[in-house]
Amino acid sequence: MSTRVAVVTGSNKGIGLAIVRALCKQFEGDVYLTARDVGRGEDSVKVLSSEGLKAMFHQLDINDLDSIKTAAAYFKGKYGGVDILINNAGIAFKDKTPFDVQAEVTLNTNFFATRDMLTHFLPIVKAGGRVVNVSSFVSALTLNKCSSELQQRFRSEDLTEDELVALMQQFVSEAKKGKHKEGGWPDSAYGTSKVGVTALSMILARQVSKQRPNDGILLNACCPGWVRTDMAGDKAPKSPEEGAVTPVYLALLPPGATEPHGKFVSDKQVQPW
Repeated sequence: MSTRVAVVTGSNKGIGLAIVRALCKQFEGDVYLTARDVGRGEDSVKVLSSEGLKAMFHQLDINDLDSIKTAAAYFKGKYGGVDILINNAGIAFKDKTPFDVQAEVTLNTNFFATRDMLTHFLPIVKAGGRVVNVSSFVSALTLNKCSSELQQRFRSEDLTEDELVALMQQFVSEAKKGKHKEGGWPDSAYGTSKVGVTALSMILARQVSKQRPNDGILLNACCPGWVRTDMAGDKAPKSPEEGAVTPVYLALLPPGATEPHGKFVSDKQVQPW
């Protein structure tokens, strides 16, 4: 048996670091903390080490395709793939950056870069693997603010990855022209990016079931809740450790479990979409 391995993106601080900390305690295998900045990532590994927890480090910037490919090749070579992948890396604007810029930058990281991660890592997820995409309850709220036509498409069980990508590109191009509202889109770049992440999770889960029906892989999107982090601010009710609970629960679903799969999960419960 090769050593089992878990990989968490954007995990040098906040919810990502809390997920790594929990996996170090609960997962039997190697746990990788990843970050785009090597110094910050290694510092976080040292913090865990001082707590008596052993995490490994690998550089990974989800906005850099070469970085994704290098990491995927590393895990394939050393471990034969990955057992747990948690796509946690993401961004949100807290200032008055113009909406067109917010739309492009937020979608590039939260949706397009997360999709790049899945394109390169999903093929190396081992049988019995668990894939968790950190989305947000904001995605469900934002979905309900879209036009009924868009809502129908995002909820459709035959929505394809290509169609979803086209919809996300459409949002960005309409936002750049200041016409997103006319197109039926809401005023939240972050929310729209997370609608994309949740919908993508459902699409890829169907794909995995079809292409690898006997491999027992479970893939879900989740909401960690409103968590006190640099991103969400200090008014949020949950600690990062509390925010890590649902992602970790989904990552550690027991062998042989068949559900949840292709769902949006919050507080360990499947949520309506």
